[in-house]
Amino acid sequence: MLETVVRPHGPYSMRLSARTGEVTVALPGPEAGHAWQRSDGVVVLRAASEAGLERLRFVLALDADHTQFLRRFARDPLLGPSTRALQGLRPLRTATVAHALLKAVAGQLIEARRAHAIVRAILRACSAEVPGTQLREPPSAGALGRLAPAELSRLGLSAQRAATLVRLCRGLDPERLHDFPTATVRARLERERGMGPWSSGIVVLEGLGRYDHGLVGDLGLIKLCSSLHGRWVEPWETAELLEPYGEWQGLAGVYLMAGWKRGLVPGASADGWRPARARAHHAA
Repeated sequence: MLETVVRPHGPYSMRLSARTGEVTVALPGPEAGHAWQRSDGVVVLRAASEAGLERLRFVLALDADHTQFLRRFARDPLLGPSTRALQGLRPLRTATVAHALLKAVAGQLIEARRAHAIVRAILRACSAEVPGTQLREPPSAGALGRLAPAELSRLGLSAQRAATLVRLCRGLDPERLHDFPTATVRARLERERGMGPWSSGIVVLEGLGRYDHGLVGDLGLIKLCSSLHGRWVEPWETAELLEPYGEWQGLAGVYLMAGWKRGLVPGASADGWRPARARAHHAA
């Protein structure tokens, strides 16, 4: 087992980012990566290989310094309280881009719990178990592409989404998306039937580790916007919420949703979306 010590670039809290101060994640190989943050802020990484250590460093976003984001929006009327209270928060990444693509296809406008269940079922069908854990190896495009659409449908995906996932995994090397700008990545992914701004946002934010494209249409953002506006909003309206944050809009969305859950977004109560949705359903 190899071990290295990393001081994150900029403010970083594993407890905020991973919801715990110590994590074990599945890495390609398969192997397990283990990490924890010491009281002095340093993060200790352990993995079986040098490649595993590097991938774990990427998954934890240790080098993704967001100090400029925190400074720029510290006084923003909507986002400011969250940036001040949650400075060390960074979204974790997936160990493979194909894993982010799977999450993007499985999670479209459904509750997170149901999406996680579908992803876990598909991983059990195509990925090896990481020795000594109950984790599954992050999927490659090849592993996902070997599944038939009908099998994916039995595991919980709709027929259309199953066909989209197989088509993308058989015709595209997701890891190569690291080599292209976000606009090109979005254009390529959103050409596919069933792949919209939210799906490409998951791939950009979690698979590529970039902050310049937000999760437009995310159900959490829809609820937040609805609470702010006092009416049930359409998915596209979440783009207007994120647009002022420019190249940081992906991270802004993460901070807004995390802050909203903690009562840090002015004018948006945690349950304010419920009467708005009820009125929308009644009107329909």
